[in-house]
Amino acid sequence: MAREQKAKSKKEQLKGKAKQVMGRAVGNERMTAEGRAEKSKGHARQAKEKGKDTFKG
Repeated sequence: MAREQKAKSKKEQLKGKAKQVMGRAVGNERMTAEGRAEKSKGHARQAKEKGKDTFKG
């Protein structure tokens, strides 16, 4: 399960980064903001999983 969550966090980060870059390229501030939010969500999920790993090991 942890491996799936880590993969999901990376996917969210990459998707967010891509959306953020596209938003900047076309001048769409809403898309840029959504990309930042998705990227942050991925970082938060990754931090949570790292915390779990710390307490397990």
